[in-house]
Amino acid sequence: MSAFINYRSDGCAELVISRDAKRNALDAATVAAITEAARNLAAEESLKVVVLRSEGSRAFSAGADIGDLAAQDEHSAWGFIDRLRGAIQAVQDLPVPVICRIQGACIGGAMELAAGCDLRIAAETATFCMPEVRVGIPSVIQAVLLARLMGRGRANWLMLSGEVIDGKTAMDWGFVEKLVTPDALDDAVDEAVASILACAPAAVRTQKRLLNSWDTLPMHEAISASMDTFAESYRTGEPAAYMAQLHKK
Repeated sequence: MSAFINYRSDGCAELVISRDAKRNALDAATVAAITEAARNLAAEESLKVVVLRSEGSRAFSAGADIGDLAAQDEHSAWGFIDRLRGAIQAVQDLPVPVICRIQGACIGGAMELAAGCDLRIAAETATFCMPEVRVGIPSVIQAVLLARLMGRGRANWLMLSGEVIDGKTAMDWGFVEKLVTPDALDDAVDEAVASILACAPAAVRTQKRLLNSWDTLPMHEAISASMDTFAESYRTGEPAAYMAQLHKK
């Protein structure tokens, strides 16, 4: 299986891309496996956080498989890219926070997949690029998220030049939330997971839903909707329970 779920006992699950021999490139089978795994995770009511990761040390992912890309024509290309869009959207649609663990190269469609996550933690040795224009195609689908994360000018630079940036630049530009040594990568991810697990789970799911809605709602609607959601959160009993814990400290 080129992507699979590793369930942990603490409410965290890992969605693992498993194609290290091909630098975890996203071929048709891998795209389908990511989509299925993300949709299965979305149905897990006990789920609290997801870590998206890949195997090996050379690459988080080389992006869309070059063999699959080269095989497309003007009739098949739309369906090909729509399947990749759907896989990334399935990850975006997960109702809990998704932390992307990035080691090695993060290229093209893989950078879009990382952009679809809520948080990105990378090794200092990671590299990032959007090289599509160098092979005759534009960057599309969730590449639209890059401008929101790093600003339009920096996103333009990546997509118009196809140049590679290092981990420090990705951090400085706002694409990566935390940058650590390769040896500290797993610990940094575990710390982020622990921070989320320490929070009220229903509130975290509600917060993620609000954050996603703010991408599309006009500001005044987003503000009003968030007020309604704030009041509704008291139905869960979490505010009383978690605030009572604070009083005990």
